[in-house]
Order: sequence, then structure tokens, then C-alpha cells
Amino acid sequence: MRKTATLNPRQKILLDLAQRKTSPAAEFQCTSEYFGDNTFNEDNMRERLPKDTFEKLLATIKKGEKLDMNIANTVAHAMKEWALSKGVSHYTHWFQPQTGLTAEKHDAFLEIDNGIPVERFRGNQLVQGEPDASSFPSGGSRTTFEARGYTMWDPSSPAFIVEGPRGGILCIPSVFISYTGEALDKKTPLLRSMEAINRAALRLLRLFGNNTASRVITTIGTEQEYFLIDKAFYNLRPDLQHTGRTLIGAHPPKGQQLDDHYFGAIKERVLAFMQDVERELYKLGVPAKTRHNETAPHQYEIAPIHGEANVSADRNQLTMEVLKKIGTRYGLAVLLHEKPFAKINGSGKHNNWSMEDSDGNNLLDPGDTPEQNVQFLVFLVATLRAVHTYGDLLRMSIASAGNDHRLGANEAPPAIISVFLGERLNKILDAIKEGQVAAATDEQIIDLGLANLPSILRDHTDRNRTSPFAFTGQKFEFRAVGSSASVSLPNTILNAAVAESISLLVEEMEQLRKSGAEIKDAALQVLQKYIVATQAVRFEGNNYSDEWAREAERRGLANIKRTPTALDVFIERKNMDMLIRQGVFTEHEIVSRYTAKLEQYVTSLEIEADTFCDLIGTRILPAAIVYQEQLLNVVLQMKAAKSLISDSGLDYEKALLEQVNTCIAGLLTGCAAIRHSVEKAEEIAELSSKAKYLGDTVVDLLAEVRQPVDELERLVPDELWPLPKYSEMLYVI
Repeated sequence: MRKTATLNPRQKILLDLAQRKTSPAAEFQCTSEYFGDNTFNEDNMRERLPKDTFEKLLATIKKGEKLDMNIANTVAHAMKEWALSKGVSHYTHWFQPQTGLTAEKHDAFLEIDNGIPVERFRGNQLVQGEPDASSFPSGGSRTTFEARGYTMWDPSSPAFIVEGPRGGILCIPSVFISYTGEALDKKTPLLRSMEAINRAALRLLRLFGNNTASRVITTIGTEQEYFLIDKAFYNLRPDLQHTGRTLIGAHPPKGQQLDDHYFGAIKERVLAFMQDVERELYKLGVPAKTRHNETAPHQYEIAPIHGEANVSADRNQLTMEVLKKIGTRYGLAVLLHEKPFAKINGSGKHNNWSMEDSDGNNLLDPGDTPEQNVQFLVFLVATLRAVHTYGDLLRMSIASAGNDHRLGANEAPPAIISVFLGERLNKILDAIKEGQVAAATDEQIIDLGLANLPSILRDHTDRNRTSPFAFTGQKFEFRAVGSSASVSLPNTILNAAVAESISLLVEEMEQLRKSGAEIKDAALQVLQKYIVATQAVRFEGNNYSDEWAREAERRGLANIKRTPTALDVFIERKNMDMLIRQGVFTEHEIVSRYTAKLEQYVTSLEIEADTFCDLIGTRILPAAIVYQEQLLNVVLQMKAAKSLISDSGLDYEKALLEQVNTCIAGLLTGCAAIRHSVEKAEEIAELSSKAKYLGDTVVDLLAEVRQPVDELERLVPDELWPLPKYSEMLYVI
């Protein structure tokens, strides 16, 4: 047996993992006993606040009423006392800058009062903080000398405590704005878009005689996919550390072709990790509901119960942070990149979106007889119109360097934004389009013919996992959101587009009502018009097929495959005007975000290029040259022994040496081409052109030049190869 001392770092990790012992099981506790323990939730507020203060704060949270600043001091004191009782010494305004991550600056409750230390937290400290606005992405809207920015408490999302190694931190969900009042974050536009939906949807409900609902919110549920690998492997992969994905790596003989991972038994180490993640999330009030193995090896999913869009967006950010935090405890690296492994399914974040009124009614619930539920049909067709009119803007909202690797790869929705409704709803809309009365749909029973198994009701429509925007019963599933992305921008765009469409349909229905039409007749006339107008965006078939791409082009649907082109639609006049009309962005905020996203794309590709060339120069070429030297010595030694072997006996060794030589030459030439492309991009002043150039050159070069690397991985002896391989990272845990 080989001694440990002779093993390379990669092989030592494999040996250590083989000897790893399982952690002891933790004591079980019912989730309901500790759910929300670390949130300043409604129960904690009711217990700690005076009744009138509690009712005023609840009106802000539940009804969207403006915060009464007179109660701020009382709320701040109660929040501080609650936090102190939980071992907290610091607070932070927790916000979501345009990095896509979260940000926090910790301040102590400590103050010195006449030389005496006291814990104090005032209303003005709760409501407003001040981080450095120039140090976050702003698309040029803030310069280094314009540093002032403000965080402002968002009371609609509950404050929470993140436990630390030496006490917790009170996190106050906040928006982030500039000194001049412009939104610098992802939350502010989302809140504005929710208000746009509220205004438009209430107007529609009133038209249908609903005078009880006081508010309409959008709800989302985010299915978060991720990969797990051992942290020791991760630490030996600079490409994973710097870019989130493996820039090189040969595909293993066994990938996911046997379909044996999806919904498979969860390995013990992974299950323990998942259970601790859920425990942490439950204390934070995040209602994690589902966990399972995903399609690819070492790929998993966690999904919550749906909730208010603003709160759920916060919860998804928390989920990503908790995954990484608990992963470190277990010696696991959590990979959230959309495509961490080539030729292996990537990860998305299915965004399940709907609307709900203050009476608890899901406005996208078709009911048992959707053909008679005219109000539902108006909301449905308004959503269709939003996706048809602003599909390019929705595509923009999920654009990133990482997601470009996933979209359209027959593992995720294509870049063509279309809508799947299912057989029943399509029949109803087609009947309305033709001016006919849609027939009711009978319930269908599935009976397996086994006496000991019950019969079940079959859903009225199948699911279409290839559709980027599919109706799945009482909600739409926007499946194209990237796994590492914040869900705020996609939901902001979707809310704004739907709000505009609802308003448009309402205005036309109101005009018909003024002409004497009954509400149902007015609605059906408007529905007929927009069912015809949105026909092109409805598609029930295989979104992965080449035939659909050609058909979509004939229908006039956009097929934007790379981020720089997708981002350009953000500043098209039609799209900007809609977002401004709905009060979601100012023109300056749109332009600054467009610029910031282009900058992030360019920087991401530059980092990938530098990381790749550094890996080749410092890890791959040294290993390949050592093997080249070994082969050369073998050939020379065998040639020297002419009396023992003929020249033809060296054919295999010569061919192998030639393969290695060719790969080394290809890497040297390829890295030179990559560096040249990056240098040439630096000469391009206009940011959009620079991004397009890098996307058209560096992305393809990285894919091309990795081929000789992956070939070398198959040629170089195992003990010489410096990096963990796919076959190890994806199968050893």
C-alpha cells in the first residue's frame, strides 16, 4: 500500500474522507416549538409593545399604511430588550446592494452616559443608518467623494437575529438609498413594484364588486438548487474559489446519464447538513418545506412555503447565507453558481409567483370552473399580456454571466420567454377567442386497479418542465432565474409588467361599462382582444427543440442568448417608459443599473480569464511538463537500447508524447489568445461594446482552450495531476 507521505494533496483528501467518522445525532425537537425564535415576529411584538403601538405597527405591516414615526422609539426599545434577552450586543441594518448579496455594518447598543456604560437603541437608530454609498455598485451614480447613503428600516419584513460565535447580531431589514434619494438596492424597486400591483389589482377587484379587500400582494416561493462538494476539494480549486465554476475538468465516465441521483436516498453527511440548515432557518422564521436530491450528482434543492414577495426575497437571501454558513461547519462547500460543472446539469431558482388579496384569496386560483371565473381569467390574461409585451425585459432580469451557461442547455428553460398554460386553460381561452362558451371540464380519475390503493384525482393539465414561464395550478413558475441570483429584480420586472397590463385591461373594461355593457360582457370583449394579441407567447410543446426556436422566430419572440444583448433591452424606450410609469424606477436608476450589470459582467469574464491562465501556468503546465519529461526519458532510454527493441516498438510512447506535446502547445497558444482578447477589450471605451466583445471572444476561448486541459487530465498519471477531478468532487462526500 502507498504510504501517505507519497500522496499528493488531492489523494490525501481522498484518504481522509475514507476515514471520516459520522457526527453524533443531535437531540430532536419539534419544529413548532422553536420556529421563529430568532425573529421579532408578531407574537414578540404583541408581547412587548403597548397595544396602540402594536396596532399601528401591524397596520404598516399588514395593510401597507405609512409608518407612524411617533412609535419608533417604543418599537426600538422593545426590539433592543428582546435582542438583549437573546444574548445580542450589536445591531445592523441588513440590506441588499446591487452586488446580489447582502450587506451589514454592525453597531453596538453600547453608549457611554456620563461615564456609565449603558445599552441604548433609539427610534432614529432603528429607522435610519448610514453606510458608505460609494463603495457599492451604482453604475456611476455615486463617485468616491459622494459617499453618503442611507439605510431605512423596512417594517414589512421582520427583524431577526443571526447567531454568531460570541453572541448574535440583530438584523434590521432595510432599503438602501443615496443622499439624493435614489434607490441603490434591490429591495426598494421590489417594494415599489408591489405597490404598483396593489393599486392595479384593487382597481380590478372593485370593478368586479369586491369592496372588502384592502390590499393585494404578490407572493413567491423560491426553489433553491445548489451543489455540495467537500471543502478540501474546493480549497484546491482556485477556479471554484474565484469564479464559482470549474473552468477545467474532464467529464467522468459516469455523470448523470443513469438518472440515479434525482430523489435518491440522501447520504448521511448531507442529511445531517440539511437538517442543521433547516433548524437554523426555522429559528429565523424561514418556512423551509422540501428537501431532496436534484438531477445531477451532489446537487440538491431546498424549497420554502410561499410568502409575501418582499419577505420571501429576504428569506431566500438568508437561505443562501445559511447554506454556506452550515456548509463550513460540515466541511462542505456550497456551490450556488448556475453551472459549476461542464456537461452536468446546472442550478436554477424556480420562482413561483402569484397574487393574493387581504382576505386570503389567491387571485390566480382558477377554481373548479375556471370557464365561469371571469375575474381569474382577467388576471390570467393580464399576466399573459405582460409576458408577451415585456418578455425581453424578463429575459434581461435573469441575465448574468453564470446563467448564460445554463439557459437553453436542454437542462433549463431556453432564452426564449414563452408561457405554458396547459390543455384546460388553453381550451377556455381559445373558446373565448372564437366567441364561444367554454365547456366545463370533468374531473378525471386515475385508478390503478389495485384494491388496496385509493383512486386519485388527476390534475387538469400536465406540467411542462421545459417552459420558462409555466402555469402550475394556482401560480406561475418562472423557471429561468439563476441559482445565485437575487429574486428581487425578476419579481420587480414581473410585478411592474403585470400591474401595467391589469391597468390597461381595467381601463378598457371601464370604457365598455360606461357604454352600458355588463361587467361580464365587458370583460369577455377585452379578454377576446388580448387572447388574440398574446397568442404568440403561448406554447405547450418542447421548448428545448430546434423546431420551437424556428417557430418562436416566426412568431416574433426574442431569443437573446448572451447577457450583454439581454441587458440592452433594459434601456429601450418602451421598457423604460413602462417602469417609470409604474413608479418602479426613475430613468437615472434604470441607466445606473444597466451600467452596473454590464460592469459586473465584464469583471466576471476578466476574473475568469485571469484565473484560467493562472491555473494553466502554475498548476497544469508544470504537471504536464513533468509527465512530458518522463515520457521523453522513456523514449530516449528505449532508443538507446536498440539491441533490445526495434523502432516500431516505440510507436505507443511516441504517440503519447506527441499528444502531450500538442496539448501543451495548445495551452500556450490558447492562453496567449485569451490574454490578447482581454487586453484588446481594455481598449474599448464604450461599456456595452466591451461586454459584447468579451462575450463573443473570451467565453468561447475559455470553452475551446479547456479541451487540451481536459485531455491532459486523461493522460497525465493520477499522482501528478494537481486538481481534484470531477469524478472525485461529484462522487466523494
